[in-house]
Amino acid sequence: MKTPLSGKPAASDLETVVSILSARFGNRASTLPGIRQTHANSLTWVAAQPPDIVVFPDTTEEIVDIVKLCALHQVPIIPFGTGTSFEGHVNAPWGGVSIDTSRMNQLLTVHAEDLDCVIQPGITRKALNEQLRDTGLFFPIDPGADASLGGMVSTRASGTNAVRYGTMKDNVIALKVVLPNGEVMTTARRAKKSSAGYDLTRLMVGAEGTLGLITEITLRLAGIPEAISAGICPFPSVQAACDAAILTIQSGLPIARVELADELQVKAFNLHSHLGLKETPMLFVEFHGTERGVEEQAERFGDIAADLGGGPFEWATKPEERSKLWQARHDAYWSALALRPGCKVIATDVCVPISRLAECVVATQEDIKSTGLVAPIVGHVGDGNFHLTLLCDMEDASDIEKCRAFLHRLVERSLAMEGTCTGEHGIGQEKMKYLLDEHPAATLDAMRAIKRAFDPLNIMNPGKIITL
Repeated sequence: MKTPLSGKPAASDLETVVSILSARFGNRASTLPGIRQTHANSLTWVAAQPPDIVVFPDTTEEIVDIVKLCALHQVPIIPFGTGTSFEGHVNAPWGGVSIDTSRMNQLLTVHAEDLDCVIQPGITRKALNEQLRDTGLFFPIDPGADASLGGMVSTRASGTNAVRYGTMKDNVIALKVVLPNGEVMTTARRAKKSSAGYDLTRLMVGAEGTLGLITEITLRLAGIPEAISAGICPFPSVQAACDAAILTIQSGLPIARVELADELQVKAFNLHSHLGLKETPMLFVEFHGTERGVEEQAERFGDIAADLGGGPFEWATKPEERSKLWQARHDAYWSALALRPGCKVIATDVCVPISRLAECVVATQEDIKSTGLVAPIVGHVGDGNFHLTLLCDMEDASDIEKCRAFLHRLVERSLAMEGTCTGEHGIGQEKMKYLLDEHPAATLDAMRAIKRAFDPLNIMNPGKIITL
């Protein structure tokens, strides 16, 4: 009986698997260095670790064949969507087979009357909503990047709409998953709720491909709002902006998006997107509903902001104006590059209870200033989640060490405030070390037990989330 994978597979096993897959898939399999490199980590400072071969399957049945072959030879499998993750999720630390699901990109079925649809994992968020438009429905989870839905499920993504529509864990009804032994599991049926057994859907959402490979997803949809109103509101301080967001939510206003940008991030927006905004802490907000409803909600938000020293509240009434604002917000990663040319962006996130958000953000800003770093902040302030785009000179060892120490303090600060080391980016490779501080030993032992039960050979995205 084979033991769990603990190092790089034998060269003979890898060569056998690569040879078989190359012959079986032809031009849908590649060992070219450039293709392999683009399927390793690229968006953060985690060193890129490419797979030995990249395969582009078309069907669940083809994935079953690949997984069975890899299980037989104990070769690692790394699921790949669009590669937009930040924590080393798609790296291949022991080599192996990268299964790229980009060809499995179909909207299979829409049940408009039930507000759900069935999709393949390779379809991206924007492509899905483009195809749904004529139905009057949309999928509301918006992480900013045009990520694949399979990747969004795997990292338990959320984004700017989470304050109203929730995260991926709230919007996935059922999954079809190829398990590490090649069996196909369906986690649930299409009913809106069920108490029939363990919630395997929620277990797979956020598992980062370590328990199986997702091949179909049943998603909850929402109706396209009759009216959307969006705008920006400057504030004298981050504290005032956070307080306005918290009070808005506590007041029961059904706000769809409320995003914080600190003064440095607003400067980056101006440089990158030519917005011409006042460089001060700012909230980007959006309301969904009826014409009368969003008008009333906007007025109430304006009153709350004014009471906290915010304003003037400027509305983007035309769709193209709203799109420009939100595109600038989604381009936060790229906009930060202009603040320190030649440096690498290290994107990270933490999440705290919303009552501690302002305290955490202000303390983090003070840490950035005292350390002499450049790190603009954006935040999903409706749920206590904020992001930093830290700029680091990767040619300067002292700068790298300074950045690492700062990121460690950031997580310590979040955990001390009863928060988490990641609100939506996931663990991957880079944040594995923080699980030891976030969870007690019994919790980690339970995670290991689940991993061993599903994947006793440790071939499914090994080296991510937790070690065996």
